[in-house]
Amino acid sequence: MEATSYKNLSDPELVNLLRKGQEEAFSVLYQRHWATVYQQVYRILRDDDESRDIIQEIFSTLWLKREQLAEDTNMGAFLYVQGRNRVFNLIAKQQVRRDYINSIAQFMEQADMNAVDLLEEKEIAIRIEQEINQLPPRMREIFTLSRKEGHSHRQIAEMLGLSEQTVKKQVQNALKIIRPKFQNLGGILALLFFG
Repeated sequence: MEATSYKNLSDPELVNLLRKGQEEAFSVLYQRHWATVYQQVYRILRDDDESRDIIQEIFSTLWLKREQLAEDTNMGAFLYVQGRNRVFNLIAKQQVRRDYINSIAQFMEQADMNAVDLLEEKEIAIRIEQEINQLPPRMREIFTLSRKEGHSHRQIAEMLGLSEQTVKKQVQNALKIIRPKFQNLGGILALLFFG
């Protein structure tokens, strides 16, 4: 089929060809929909680079998972939902990072000065990292995804191909190992990072 004839096809016809690995069908769908999805994402984020990154992720995933598309996929609606979900995930991660930074700042303002005198701020951060790095590899990975990157137990389970119960248990075990080592800071740090 010639490239020009692909442009005359409907979305359902292009989806059918995309499912079979037709790159030209993918290109036409991209050209047809990227600007609309970009506008939707940019309207929320107000950041050109992040919006373009999300568009790249959406269409990369569309190509990689093309065989999983249903034959009757409404491409406009599908891409809208993909864009919305990725924006929400990005905002949630940014909020987790902000909350983490704010919590550290609040800890430093409110902490007992005797505890802060015992361990300077940098030493506290170094000790936290050292303790996390001493966890068994899988436990460390799960704990980092949970506490530092802010993923839910369900998200981690999906990412790593585990059950939510396994993820929850690994986080609990990590906390049992790490918490006691920071009791000399009056429990403030433990509540901040390990609560």
